[in-house]
Amino acid sequence: MKNSIQEEFIATVSHELRTPLTSIRGFSQTLLSSWDKINDEDKKKFIKIIEEQSQRLINLVENILSVSKSNAEIQVLKKVDVNSSIKKIFPLFIEQYKNHIFKLNLQNNLPPARLDEDKFQQVMTNLIDNAAKYSEEGKTVEIITKIQNNNILIQVKDSGVGIRKEDFDKIFKKFSRLENHLTSRTQGNGLGLYITKEIVEKMSGKISFTSEIGKGTVFEVVFPFYNEEEVLKCSHQS
Repeated sequence: MKNSIQEEFIATVSHELRTPLTSIRGFSQTLLSSWDKINDEDKKKFIKIIEEQSQRLINLVENILSVSKSNAEIQVLKKVDVNSSIKKIFPLFIEQYKNHIFKLNLQNNLPPARLDEDKFQQVMTNLIDNAAKYSEEGKTVEIITKIQNNNILIQVKDSGVGIRKEDFDKIFKKFSRLENHLTSRTQGNGLGLYITKEIVEKMSGKISFTSEIGKGTVFEVVFPFYNEEEVLKCSHQS
């Protein structure tokens, strides 16, 4: 069983690598062999494709490394101010998605959570980036924090295309990408949400979502409050 899973993983990775590599090689060969015959506009277009496909490869390699780490790495959990941590990465999305509307709705005096801050920011980056990528320009992405049942609840809401019910079970699977009219113009390899779920659960959290076609999607992440006694107990056990 384990071998078949590994073989399937390798086959899928090989396929994901082959597609951008083929594009890079093809357009590079065209530029090298026909440089003088290609007008400047097409040259820029071909180079842009090469750059985009190179970035796709980088993202894929980084995500594969993250999969390996998430399976093997023990998180170092510390006291983290969730609101402050979200605010640190928030400007990145405003700069990257200039035609979207981003809103922060963060509860004041939120207790700290027990997290690895770098990994937490990776989770938030994946969720916010997904919300923006699968929303039309001009749509709103909202990040909400609140207290819920002695936990910290974080919501990432979009007003995008939504997810069909028959696709719900694919969301957190490796290499799973949903088909919609925005998929073709967004770079992705179907590892982001799989990695996100792995990281959240490593930090004793839970992740879920609700969605409606044409109205958008809400991802929810729940983390326990930071508990000094529990941290000390865990450190003694390790």
